[in-house]
Amino acid sequence: MGLDMYMYRETYVKKWDHQSPEEQFDVTVKKGGEIYKDINSENISTVSENVAYWRKFNALHNWIVNNCADGRDECQKINIYDEALVELYDTLKQVNMDHSKAEELLPTTSGFFFGSTDYDDYYFQEVEQTIEVLKPYVKSINEGTSRADFYYQASW
Repeated sequence: MGLDMYMYRETYVKKWDHQSPEEQFDVTVKKGGEIYKDINSENISTVSENVAYWRKFNALHNWIVNNCADGRDECQKINIYDEALVELYDTLKQVNMDHSKAEELLPTTSGFFFGSTDYDDYYFQEVEQTIEVLKPYVKSINEGTSRADFYYQASW
């Protein structure tokens, strides 16, 4: 029991007749090496990828709820717009470079089995790991090559 946190991205891959072959995705679903016939590949419109999983990193949860969900924390699926993902990444980098900014920029929060509210080794390890996880996604956003939507959802 506790705060389990997931971030994933969804990429729109629907194939349209008006698209050139270079613009079209080709998605195939296989099971046991064979094409899985219960899913029509032509009808797949999005692909969902697991980006990250955290456990009891309540400061990150707090930031996302307050900055992307208007403070509403109901285990709902939360869209993290590109600008917010870049802002989160920049915030994490600032906290990582100057630990004294943690309480101001990325404060912990308490909740039902949310874990520690200390600014300890675990907290800063989670900050560092999250920077590394988000780095390639933020890079593609900054380069204008990102074509995906990011979502966050927590449960406890």
